Amino acid sequence: MAPPSTRRPGFSRRAQYGLFLGYVVAVAGVLFALMLLTVSVIDPRGFGALKGAALDATSPVTSAGRGVVNFFGGIGSTIGNYFNAGAQNDDLKRQLASARRKIIDARATELENQRLKAMLKLSQSVGEQVAVTRVVGSSFDSSRRLATLSAGSGSGIAPGQPVRAPEGLIGRVIETGRWASRVLLVSDGASSIPVRLVRDGTPAIAQGRGDGSIDLKTLEVGTNPFRRGDILVTSGVGGVYPPNVPVAVVVRVERERTIARPLADPSTVDFAMVLRPFQPAADQPLSNATTTALQGAAQ
Repeated sequence: MAPPSTRRPGFSRRAQYGLFLGYVVAVAGVLFALMLLTVSVIDPRGFGALKGAALDATSPVTSAGRGVVNFFGGIGSTIGNYFNAGAQNDDLKRQLASARRKIIDARATELENQRLKAMLKLSQSVGEQVAVTRVVGSSFDSSRRLATLSAGSGSGIAPGQPVRAPEGLIGRVIETGRWASRVLLVSDGASSIPVRLVRDGTPAIAQGRGDGSIDLKTLEVGTNPFRRGDILVTSGVGGVYPPNVPVAVVVRVERERTIARPLADPSTVDFAMVLRPFQPAADQPLSNATTTALQGAAQ
């Protein structure tokens, strides 16, 4: 005979045992609670002892649970600190980059102030000046060594005027526009400047080589008078460059050839001073001593 299609809830023995066990546990819990309540009313000290025993029994479990919680909490804190450290690291990198930019700007400003102070001191000591202007460019790769100034004929600049910096002579103006001018550098192959040796006054000609250096040619026949480290200045001969302007320093002596390096490098010079051509006062009256000497020579 086929079993019925539906069964009663109490038909399963396993379900019946489970339901019975639940009732037993519930009744036991109620009885235990009533017992604890009765003990707490009748014997408070005994109830306190029971609570202490329960605390001692559950303390290891509580400690273990707390350790587990702290362990996983520490993992989460470590992960959070890792990401926070990454964010703080990025922030510190940005602050460091900003500080570096400020330091670079401060150093650039300080360097420009030093050069301006040097140019101001030079302008106070030089009377015959046309203009103080900025050097906006210079050539390096070609054989022609030229520089460009940010001032031209509108500022009174004309061809033939010498150009110098606080470090020394740069060259002379060869072309002018309204707002700009071009300078032939002392190292150009077409540049020839009368100079003298500071150490003993030996005259020479500073001839540009077109490669950034200068060839020194002495006007006297004999042994080479130059030494490594000697300084040469303009002599004033020729009426273009004023005397005693630093020009070059000797860097190499090769028997009869002497190579010098310009003291004023246009690649590192920001400002330049344009001077009037040096012309001795030949139109002034002769002194009495000179007139007497000339008259005596004529007789």
